[in-house]
Amino acid sequence: MARYWLFLSDPGRYHWDTLFVKGKEMWNGMKNSDALRYMKQVKKGDKVLCYHGAPDKLVYAMAEAASDSYPNPHDAAGKQLIVNLRAVQKLPRSVPYVELKTNRRLRRMKFLAKSRLAVSPLAEEEYAEILRMSGYVPPLGLSLLS
Repeated sequence: MARYWLFLSDPGRYHWDTLFVKGKEMWNGMKNSDALRYMKQVKKGDKVLCYHGAPDKLVYAMAEAASDSYPNPHDAAGKQLIVNLRAVQKLPRSVPYVELKTNRRLRRMKFLAKSRLAVSPLAEEEYAEILRMSGYVPPLGLSLLS
């Protein structure tokens, strides 16, 4: 069963458009212990919402974990993790942080309590609500969660 995640990136260091140009990309670089703890839980097939941090502060696109998380071979300390991401699609409309924060259905979203966290879990309902807010309409026969 797939899990749902929000991955944050600083658009000045890594713009999510790069993922869409390449189609698949190794995603890494976080050092926060909470983010690393969540990253360990990412499994192949998990659904990811891609968030641009400051100055944009918005949910930008959908991706999918193309691998389980694994140790970064370039990290001598052996603490950093990588996950391969596959681009799915850009959202029809980016969802600004302000809208996330004011949506009562998202009030328990972990990211809103710690908005600098590079990886944070999303409940299935939160994932679906953010897609709804973006105007995403799934292909016929699929749900928002497919």
